[in-house]
Parts: sequence; C-alpha cells; structure tokens
Amino acid sequence: MNTTVNQNKSFLYFICAVSAMGGLLFGYDWVVIGGAKPFYELYFGITDSPVMQGVAMSTALIGCLFGAMVAGAAADRFGRKPLLTVSAVLFTVSAIGTGLFNDFTLFNIARFVGGIGIGVASALAPMYIAEVSPASIRGRMVSLNQMTIVLGILAAQIVNMLLARDTSVAESQAWNVDWGWRWMFWAETVPAALFLVMSFFIPESPVYLKAHPSPPQGRDVWLHKTTSTSNQTSPPWEGLGEAKYRRVLLLGLVIAVFQQWCGTNVIFNYAQEIFVGAGYDVDGMFIDIVITGIANVVFTFVALYTIERWGRRTLMLIGAGGLGLIYLTLGTCYFMEVKGVMMVVLVVTAISVYAMTLGPVTWTLLAEIFPNRIRGVAMATCTFALWVGCCTLTFSFPSMNAALGSSGTFWIYSGICLAAFIFLWNRCPETKGKSLEELEKELVK
Repeated sequence: MNTTVNQNKSFLYFICAVSAMGGLLFGYDWVVIGGAKPFYELYFGITDSPVMQGVAMSTALIGCLFGAMVAGAAADRFGRKPLLTVSAVLFTVSAIGTGLFNDFTLFNIARFVGGIGIGVASALAPMYIAEVSPASIRGRMVSLNQMTIVLGILAAQIVNMLLARDTSVAESQAWNVDWGWRWMFWAETVPAALFLVMSFFIPESPVYLKAHPSPPQGRDVWLHKTTSTSNQTSPPWEGLGEAKYRRVLLLGLVIAVFQQWCGTNVIFNYAQEIFVGAGYDVDGMFIDIVITGIANVVFTFVALYTIERWGRRTLMLIGAGGLGLIYLTLGTCYFMEVKGVMMVVLVVTAISVYAMTLGPVTWTLLAEIFPNRIRGVAMATCTFALWVGCCTLTFSFPSMNAALGSSGTFWIYSGICLAAFIFLWNRCPETKGKSLEELEKELVK
C-alpha cells in the first residue's frame, strides 16, 4: 500500500514538474530580450527609432494577450494536455526563428509566436497543476510553477551575461551584434524541446475528463480516484457572466492586475535604467541584475514552505503592505539622490518580498478560487487581464519616469500597493487546506 502511495506521489510530482516547464520557458522568453536588446537594435538599425524599439519589445506581450485569450476556451474544448503541448511547440518555433531571421518583420513574428506560447502556458500550467493536486499540497505544487518561472528568469539573465562579450573591444562588439543576441534566443531551444517531448507523457486533467467522460486508461484512472471533480458540463462562457460568479471574478481580476501593477516587474524590464539611475555603470548593472535574479529564486523557495503554513491571504497582505513601504522608501531615496549599495539593497528586498508573496500566491489563488464550471475561461480571462496589466505597466514606465522621475514613479507604485492592501484585507479569502469543491461552496453564493 505504501509503495502504491509513493508511486502515486512520484507520478504527481512528475506531471506537475513537466507542466511547470511551461513556466520556465515563460520566464526565460520574457526576460531574454532585455539582454539581447542592445545588440539586435544595432543589427536591425533601430537604435534611433523609439517606435521600432517599442515594437520589438511589445510583440511578445501582444502574443501573450492573444494566447491567454484563447487558452481557456481551447482548454475546455480540447483538453489541458494538448494545449500544453501546443505551447511547447510555439516556444520551440519561436526560439529557433527569433535567432534565425535576418528580417525585422520576421523577427517580430517569431517573438509574437513565443508570446502566444507564454500566454497559453501562463494560463494552463497553474490550472492544470491545481486540478491534479490534493488540497493538502496544492499551494506548494502550484507555487512550483512560479519557481520555474523565476528559474527561467535567472537562466536568461545568466545566459545574457555569459554571451555578452566585452563591449569595449571592437571584435567582441561585432560578435555581439552579429551572433550574440541570436544565441541568447537559441539557448531556449533546449528546454523547449525537452518540454515538448515530456508533454506527451503526462495525463489529461481529471476535471476535463470528468466533463468529457470516456473510459479512462492507465494513469488517468489514478487521477480520477485521487482528485474529486464537478460533473458540471454546461458551456463555461455561458456561466461566466452569472451574478453568483461576479464577486469571485472581480477578486481574480484585481489580484491578476495587481501582481503586475505592484511595480516589481519594471525592475526586470527596465533594470538598466533603474541601476544606472542608482549610479552603476554597465558592468555593475549586469552583476546587479543577476543578484536580483538570485534573490528571486531564493525567496520563491521560501514561498514553497510558507504558502501551506502561513496561508495565501497572509502572504498576499505581507506582499502588498511590504512593497508599499519599500517603494515609499525607494522613492524617497531617489528624491534625495541616494546612490550605491543602499539602492541595490532596497531593490533586492522588494524582489524578495514579491518572490515569496505576490509572485507565486497570485497564480495559486487564481487556480483555486474559481468553480470547476468556469475555471478554464475564468483563469484565461484573469490571465488576459494580467498581461494587459503587464503591457500597460511596461509602456507607462518610461513616460512616468520621464515626467515624474524615479521618485514619483515609485511613490505611485507605493500608493497602488497600499490601496491593494485595503482591498485584499476586505476581500481575499484563505484557501489553504480546502478542496476545490469546498472553496466553490464558500466563494460562490
């Protein structure tokens, strides 16, 4: 009996790890362009064209919106597993194409394809993991997806640093412009191909199997036995607008958008501007970026242990309140023109707080709070909103930073965090240790 239980647990960890590989590729693909940016801009001759620079940085984000928009309905129609395989194909094609193409239009098409993969994976991976995991460890398993995201981010940062040769040497600069940025994208091909192969070895989600009954086989039998599901089979889009779902849908949308508008992700997207503004040169900036990536990974590990002990609500409140105070301090330091290590400490502290709270817990809550009937489309809707938040955050930061300075910008992020703290205090439930069916009874009335 114990052997069977251990085998079941091992298989659960395996399928969750495979699904979470979508998160690793999500993190890598999202961040790698930051290191490649100085070099492909020279190659394509867009260094003096802010519009074209914006296009190159945004095509993947537009793809994210499209991928998230279609992921929910497609997953409810075709299943979770096929969509994970599709996302793996998209990541692989994008990684090869982005580095291969010499035409700027084709480069952006390849980035758009990768963005679709990000949108699909970001919606499907946490949902799939939540649907196959027992309530007692569901938070930790879903947080595994966030762990792979931050590992992907760190991997991209390290690859970028290792491939970017000394820009003070003419020969190295020429190599960076001709080949360096290509290898930054091509490096993603290895994990993308592995994800593609392994996606064929995981079963379908029990929630989808219950809604589309057919004789289960092999490991699907175990999943049916270990995860209870709803037998609701009515069209999910039809139910999404019902009054009884509005409160929980509003909660999901606010949580999703807030994860982006808390401001932490601008540190990854605009790390160069932030650290140079704090007084660091280019070499120091690259080192500081890797330090932030390491902090991101370390404190996501912390989240794996605290999410089932402290609970989702507590961690969300710590994240919102803690970041609000940190950004208030950071903005004040920029206003007083503080330079050096103090600024790095504040930035790393902000990332650490985010990594153990809002980063993983947002995905866990989104995967838990929706009833089975609408989980696919509700998760896709909130993921779409999350990427809208990411787009608006990315596009607004340069303008805000130019108009208000770094101090005013981080004060605004501080105000957003403190407002979110009040909302979460009043609306965010505690979900740890409860089955998806128990949560549905509590949250949908």
